[in-house]
Amino acid sequence: MGNADCDVYTSASVESGAHHGVAVPPPQPFFKSLKYSLKETFFPDDPLRQFKNQPPSRKLVLGMQYVFPFLEWAPRYSFQFFKADLIAGITIASLAIPQGISYAKLANLPPILGLYSSFVPPLIYAMMGSSRDLAVGTVAVASLLTASMLGKEVNPSENPKLYLHLAFTATFFAGVLQASLGLLRLGFIVDFLSHATIVGFMAGAATVVCLQQLKGILGLERFTSSTDLVSVLRSVFTQTHEWRWESGVLGCCFLFFLLVTKYFSKKRPKFFWISAMAPLTSVILGSILVYLTHAEKHGVQVIGQLKKGLNPPSAGDLVFVSPYVMTAIKTGMITSIIALAEGIAVGRSFAMFKNYHIDGNKEMIAIGMMNIAGSCTSCYLTTGPFSRSAVNFNAGCKTAVSNIVMAMAVMITLLFLTPLFHYTPLVVLSSIIIAAMLGLVDYEAAIHLWKVDKFDFIVCMGAYVGVVFGSVEIGLVIAVVISLLRVLLFVARPRTFVLGNIPNSMIYRNVDQYPDANSIPGIIILEIDAPIYFANASYLRERISRWIDEEEDKLKSSGETSLQYIILDMGAVGNIDTSGISMLEEVKKTTDRRGLKLVLANPGAEVMKKLSKSNFIENIGQEWIHLTVGEAVAACNFRLHSHKHNPAKDESEPWNNV
Repeated sequence: MGNADCDVYTSASVESGAHHGVAVPPPQPFFKSLKYSLKETFFPDDPLRQFKNQPPSRKLVLGMQYVFPFLEWAPRYSFQFFKADLIAGITIASLAIPQGISYAKLANLPPILGLYSSFVPPLIYAMMGSSRDLAVGTVAVASLLTASMLGKEVNPSENPKLYLHLAFTATFFAGVLQASLGLLRLGFIVDFLSHATIVGFMAGAATVVCLQQLKGILGLERFTSSTDLVSVLRSVFTQTHEWRWESGVLGCCFLFFLLVTKYFSKKRPKFFWISAMAPLTSVILGSILVYLTHAEKHGVQVIGQLKKGLNPPSAGDLVFVSPYVMTAIKTGMITSIIALAEGIAVGRSFAMFKNYHIDGNKEMIAIGMMNIAGSCTSCYLTTGPFSRSAVNFNAGCKTAVSNIVMAMAVMITLLFLTPLFHYTPLVVLSSIIIAAMLGLVDYEAAIHLWKVDKFDFIVCMGAYVGVVFGSVEIGLVIAVVISLLRVLLFVARPRTFVLGNIPNSMIYRNVDQYPDANSIPGIIILEIDAPIYFANASYLRERISRWIDEEEDKLKSSGETSLQYIILDMGAVGNIDTSGISMLEEVKKTTDRRGLKLVLANPGAEVMKKLSKSNFIENIGQEWIHLTVGEAVAACNFRLHSHKHNPAKDESEPWNNV
């Protein structure tokens, strides 16, 4: 059916009255509307659905299971599950112990804190977390942020006690913020860290962390506290006379060993345990080598004495006095958001593989509570690192019991095995960190962003460059600002399209996407692809006017039928505010002055409700609002063929009652 056939069909349809009214939704009480809006904002997953129509005793059980998810799976726990979790827990413990010590050094904290942080927080998470695969522990990026932000206020070498207490306080505030976001159902705030932002930020942080490890690899005793590329390279190359070749050779050998094992495990996934055991193997081999050769007397730095025993209480060490409390709050806020973004993203990724669902807000509460508990038991910030969780997943874990097994292994280490780490060379810890960080530089994701969305690539590179050449905080701010700018651009500059008729159909689509779509003589159809708010109302008014000018110029140059009708497809306009309504009123006045007629098609319920309350429907006329673009075109075509005079002066009978 061509356009001519379409005209005949639509005209016949109009004559026969085959039109459908656009309904104005019935008015709703204010508090009912407010309740609905709040529910959609804060409870999109309807967490209380499971409590409906349940007896009080069942509601109590469900409530306990909601707060402590382990109560749900514990009654079904079997010996087969325990065997799988035992193997997974021991495997991740072999990775957690050397990584914990390494990351604590990265945060300029005593190495023993890395072990403390792998004991208490995993136990809390096992009770409150909903992910079966997340393995809890310290992470490099949060450790670097802690060192960078706290180090600006307190020198960890000159005042180690205050620095340690500030680290506990920052962890406490991080936990409070994380738990609060979960309790208040504000988890969507974390979504402002887009995928592109996280890719760039993580890659930048990994680069900075690797550069920081040159201190350990080269055996330098003095090193810059700055994290930017220029400062680090200046610090390295102005101390060439202090480089220790013994330390460098040892570090390169262990780094090569770690990378080879990682590559082998990646190629043969069933041998995942080889790369998981490699860090602990490196620590053992390095300690034996130093002990036998007395390398500590030849420039190879070692960990030294590690305190035996379980976590001492630290609730009394929290600092709530000026001027340091603001530093702790700032550090806690930034590190908490980064930790949440990583932990929830990792948990969701593995949940998708195993086809189960995790509640982001419950995860925030669990991560927040484990950090609050950790701050009171000599731990610093923890979350669910990808490397450890990947090992846990590949090891075949079934439940969060693998975290408990890991915590028990760390407990045994704290009680009996800490003296064995005395001769562990710091260069091995640096090698472990570098090997772990190289996996965070996801260049394939950056290439994918470039291919798919150039703006996302700019966001990614903005974060990367900001972290590497500025600081971790600067990189994060740049990435978030660029992301927010993009959101504002989407809102303030929405897309508008000219629609055309797909041949042999009643379908109207974007003429740029479908070049064979035909324009309708005397009619221009514009689609607005966003809600109309104060931020974009002015732009849309100007853009609609420009579309009309361009269409009229094109028709004049081609000698075709003059423009008579402007149809606005409102199907994608989910909402409109008073500024948007004022914009439509101005557009109508402009079109009336130019002898054109404004027609609306497919306005939604919220839009119709506000247009009705503002009397715009009476202003434009109910007969000029149609249910579909097809019906609007049919009505306009009928008028064009039956009334040859100016439609702006046409007092037509109503075709489409609202």
